[in-house]
Amino acid sequence: MDYIVRATAANQQIRAFAATTREMVETARNYHNTSPVATAALGRLLSAGAMMGVMMKGEKDLLTLQIKGSGPIGGITVTADSSANVKGYVQNPAVVIHANENGKLDVGGAIGIGILNVIKDLGMKEPYVGQCELKTGEIGDDLTYYFAVSEQVPSSVGLGVLMEKNNTVRQAGGFIIQLMPFTSDEVIDRLEEKLAQTTSVTAMLDRGMTPEQILEELLGEFGVEITDRIPTQYRCDCSKERIERALISIGKKDLQEMIADGETIEVGCQFCNKKYQVTVDELKELLARSSR
Repeated sequence: MDYIVRATAANQQIRAFAATTREMVETARNYHNTSPVATAALGRLLSAGAMMGVMMKGEKDLLTLQIKGSGPIGGITVTADSSANVKGYVQNPAVVIHANENGKLDVGGAIGIGILNVIKDLGMKEPYVGQCELKTGEIGDDLTYYFAVSEQVPSSVGLGVLMEKNNTVRQAGGFIIQLMPFTSDEVIDRLEEKLAQTTSVTAMLDRGMTPEQILEELLGEFGVEITDRIPTQYRCDCSKERIERALISIGKKDLQEMIADGETIEVGCQFCNKKYQVTVDELKELLARSSR
């Protein structure tokens, strides 16, 4: 079962999250039929979204992570709620690209240069929008940079997805470690030293380490205190009603054109590829509703 642990260390000078997300990423791979490099890219962003989702306090708070890059994958979108339900999609799920110089899936090459947007709908009038340029396109580095620049929180983000030979997901997960404003210089120096010596998150996952063990490995010397264990999953909440609302929002002119075509239309959900049929009579009803 996929889950996230929330923890503190060094007398609450450090806060940390770690997650195991194999089932979530495999569900996404099944929905979207993603290539290995697209699975790795989407899986990393889904894992990050789940951990960043549980940082939000409100029950109805929503987080959207968007990557728009120059590489062949195009873009990636992930949304998460504060209960660690996530969903996402890539623009080009079939992308195939050569391995990088280390013989690993080249996520950075698939994404290219571009922008990371972080949108938080926290129930205010306007959502919070943070933006930064992509540093490497490897996603973990880009989120580390985002936290430092947009939220002024020094962080370390590690994300990984390991594939089987048959292209299913073997392991997935990651961690986010953040320093609180009152963290002492001594703790910062020791933590930087520790992170510099640490093997990649994929290596830790490959050894079968749990989120608790990953945090113990990274923060053990600082006295880790696990405060929470939260189940996480890939969950799409699409429905016919949502599709109808989306159709109303496109405007009367387009609805009238669809009605004039005289045929049932099919609308697919981007997050789970479920198909919805909307008949001409239903379109007429939507047009009437949009005119009220």
